[in-house]
Amino acid sequence: MDTKVPALIKRNVALFSLSQSFTGAGMQFSYGFGPLMVISLTGSSGLAGLSVGLIGLSRFLVAYPMGKVTDKRGRKPGIYLGLALALVGALMLGFAMVLRSTALFVAGLLAFGMGMNGAQQMRVAVTDMFPPRFRARALGYVALGSLAGLVISPLMVAAADTMSRRYGVDPLGLPWFFLPILIVTGMIVVTFVRPDPKEIGLNLEKYWPGFKGHPWTRDAAPKDTSPLKLLANPSIRLAILSNCAASGNMSIVMVLTSLVLSHHGHSLVSIAITHMFHSAGMFAFTIPLGKLADRFGRARVMFPGVFVSLIGAALVAFTSNILTVGLGTFLVGIGWAAANVAATAFIADHAETEERGRAIGVNDSFAGGITVFSALVTGPLIQGYGLPAAGLTAVILAAVPFVLRAFSGPMK
Repeated sequence: MDTKVPALIKRNVALFSLSQSFTGAGMQFSYGFGPLMVISLTGSSGLAGLSVGLIGLSRFLVAYPMGKVTDKRGRKPGIYLGLALALVGALMLGFAMVLRSTALFVAGLLAFGMGMNGAQQMRVAVTDMFPPRFRARALGYVALGSLAGLVISPLMVAAADTMSRRYGVDPLGLPWFFLPILIVTGMIVVTFVRPDPKEIGLNLEKYWPGFKGHPWTRDAAPKDTSPLKLLANPSIRLAILSNCAASGNMSIVMVLTSLVLSHHGHSLVSIAITHMFHSAGMFAFTIPLGKLADRFGRARVMFPGVFVSLIGAALVAFTSNILTVGLGTFLVGIGWAAANVAATAFIADHAETEERGRAIGVNDSFAGGITVFSALVTGPLIQGYGLPAAGLTAVILAAVPFVLRAFSGPMK
């Protein structure tokens, strides 16, 4: 990290990144195996998007309320609450496959999704600790911690696959019983973050010698962080929409990838490895993308990111080779990363510390909402018109911000 960053803040960011490396593996399971778990439990490919929809719904439900909690109580209590809920959800998902219970699966995935999305207050915590000139790259450092989860996830799946054959346990359920160990470890790591990042954000001048603040940031900060007030700002509205487009595109592609590879006879380990490359796109380049957003502006990273995700969706939808599908998922991942880092940093720039959790929560809630929509349409589209129809929908979603940008002018 930049040598100008104070040692205390470097330490806190490293701890958040380490925690993310332990806790992030579970999200790979929910996206990679969720559609297969649904089909296994229900026998219907038309419901394949249910798992991604539940993850989106959980994000929609929890993001703003959790932001409200952390704005009032501090970032660490919200992170603990989220991880504890994710732990319970993981166990419920494992038992859902053992007991062959669709209801328990739905409840477990909602609990797990709300917990993991609540723990995303780590991103808010990191933006608290940095002035605008470092904010986007700081988000990149935390996201980079998820890369370790990419290595852990396939190893856990391989171990579970071997054990399931030996003991006759459902291979889609066993990996979820391993997750609580990682989640508890991540919670322990967060305890070493001191002081609470919100306290740092309220006193940046104390931790960053020479920092005087930026009047334009305070002038632009919304005094009321309700969704309607935020959406009244055209630039914030466009940032939220761009993040939504990349998220909706990605949710459709995650369903498509699992189904395409499963349809062509690839194993669960192969599917996990393909999702690993997708996640590598999501997290491996967040630091350089953040640096670009800090140096050249948020919009110059955000919009190219959405465009790259559009190209990736087309590759997944309209090709069948495992290499081109893998490349497509990778491009969707890196496109989402660019859009998400830039949009999150832009919104954080325009919110005061006391309001930042709710402001970013609004952004996450809208992203969750579009994920629900994407999941609802993906299954019926696949069942009624085939995989390319769902892929075309993903491409159209990614194109929407470019149409609206033509009428909204430059972002401020």
